[in-house]
Amino acid sequence: MLSAAAIRAAIPGVLTEAEFPELPNYYRGKVRENYDLPDGRRILISTDRQSAFDQVLAAVPFKGQVLTQTARFWFEATKDICPNHVIEYPDPNVVVGRRLDMLPIEMVVRDYLTGSTDTSIWSMYKAGRRTMYGLDFADGMVKNDKLPATILTPTTKADVGGHDAPVSPAEVVARGLLSQAQWDELARLSLALFARGREIAARHGLILVDTKFEFGVDADGRITLADEILTPDSSRYWKADSYGARHAKGEEPESLDKEFLRIWIAARCDPYTQPIPVIPDDTLVEFSAKYISLYETVTGQTFEAPSAAETVKERIRRNLAPYMS
Repeated sequence: MLSAAAIRAAIPGVLTEAEFPELPNYYRGKVRENYDLPDGRRILISTDRQSAFDQVLAAVPFKGQVLTQTARFWFEATKDICPNHVIEYPDPNVVVGRRLDMLPIEMVVRDYLTGSTDTSIWSMYKAGRRTMYGLDFADGMVKNDKLPATILTPTTKADVGGHDAPVSPAEVVARGLLSQAQWDELARLSLALFARGREIAARHGLILVDTKFEFGVDADGRITLADEILTPDSSRYWKADSYGARHAKGEEPESLDKEFLRIWIAARCDPYTQPIPVIPDDTLVEFSAKYISLYETVTGQTFEAPSAAETVKERIRRNLAPYMS
């Protein structure tokens, strides 16, 4: 595990952008730079940008590398369940994948009553709602309770700066976002992928709390897993050994994910109506350490920080040179 001093030293060199004029069809997402090649491949570069509450807020040391390498582990661990878009990894921050026709729904899978965003079931439950995403919830539950069963809470996908919106499975089909057959297949795949993730996480002393999956359709019409999978940006993970005691005392679980930053922000402002304060370096260092710890815990591998001999952007440019002709 990298020391806090090593993480802090990397703050001036965070990767805030990866725009290369030599690559075609550039598109900037919240945290990734994307390039569509003429032959049907897509280059996805994970930067260190950090988003929360539909905004890009800061840059976290090593985050792009952690996300790419964590997703790589999970893509490999689940490829028997669902095909994924990956072709190769030319750089620690980069995946080259098949370009897909993306489906307009994010498949969110949950095992616990938690969350801090507007689309989370805890935020809506706390506001008094007992029917959400077409599902009924009992009275008397508290934050971070285990749900009686794993549930699907899909959302529509927003563009950068937009806001994801909750939708029930029946609405997904009624609005023509997916056909019934597509919904049934996405539901089956999402639950199977989540079950695999939960099993592997538990083996390493972690609780997989919830996650989101994104799917597209390839040139042959196959539903294909895309974007990222089971990363600390797209999932919540809690430490299993302390969850019970902390929950009994009404304390937040020990987490290794993005919720740490959401809670920090929500304690200081209403992120949907007020300016979000500047995130101090100490908080960014702690946040980075959580992401690295998650990677090392799940994969069993030691995180290797990039060499200081060149910037991350210079290294990415060098490794993507074959794609720039």
